[in-house]
Amino acid sequence: MPIPATIPLNADLHCHSVVSDGTLSPEDLAARARANGVQLWALTDHDETGGLRRAGAAAQAQGMAYLTGVEISVTFADTTVHIVGLGFDPDNAQLAQGLAATRDGRGERAKEMGAQLARAGIGGAYEGALQFVGNPALISRMHFARFLVESGRCQDTGEVFRKYLTEGRPGYVPHRWARLGDAVRWITEAEGVAVIAHPARYKFSANEEFALFSEFKAHGGQAVEVVTGSHSAAEYLSYAALAQEFGLAASRGSDFHSPAESHTDLGSLPPLPDALTPVWTLLADRIRHPARHLVPHWAPDRA
Repeated sequence: MPIPATIPLNADLHCHSVVSDGTLSPEDLAARARANGVQLWALTDHDETGGLRRAGAAAQAQGMAYLTGVEISVTFADTTVHIVGLGFDPDNAQLAQGLAATRDGRGERAKEMGAQLARAGIGGAYEGALQFVGNPALISRMHFARFLVESGRCQDTGEVFRKYLTEGRPGYVPHRWARLGDAVRWITEAEGVAVIAHPARYKFSANEEFALFSEFKAHGGQAVEVVTGSHSAAEYLSYAALAQEFGLAASRGSDFHSPAESHTDLGSLPPLPDALTPVWTLLADRIRHPARHLVPHWAPDRA
């Protein structure tokens, strides 16, 4: 049944599990989301869909509506930008191949990060980061950050990033991710909706941001995260205006990673601003309601 756009919905369509760089299992995330009043949920691990079947089953068990999700890393204007995909067919071969290609290179990048940190006097960082990895193919800066906190080098992961893991710091190693157009195409050809994740995080100039939104829309992107854990209240309004300017639907997600690290919990965000088109209204036939378990709504119509 379609969800009316006029009814406020506690949707959390951006979070991460141990399958990428979160600290909770898909099952524990689903339980936490449900306890916090989430009605519509998506797990969006980085460049990986390996947790989606578990997430779908957990959402069913918790009585929550559910959308498939993923967060794809792309390079745009020499900056890493994230594109969330929602409501896609997780068995789509082209999407799976694209995600696998995007994951390639993370291991070598991580080894180089470890070597650079060793030259800065921090030995064993690569091996230490591996202790925090649930999926070795997705080792990331966050795993290094957790090791440096655990080993007493820094007080929290924010301090690690400021001192060691951002551009110009000793442990930063750039990586070329997918192209924007490819990521949007993988999602849309798998019958999903592509969403620009937390746009305020990228610190683009006005011209660069306009170029991002323009190219994203030209490639078939349909939505932008307006209310997210990375945005201030003023930025909610700013990106609501951009959503309307570009004719994009609006998404909402905490970007939750860990109870100990995330400032915004699952389900705790305010509603989307008025006059926007919620992204879930574009995905009404893809939402998996509890009674439907893991059978996509669109499967019978496309047999």
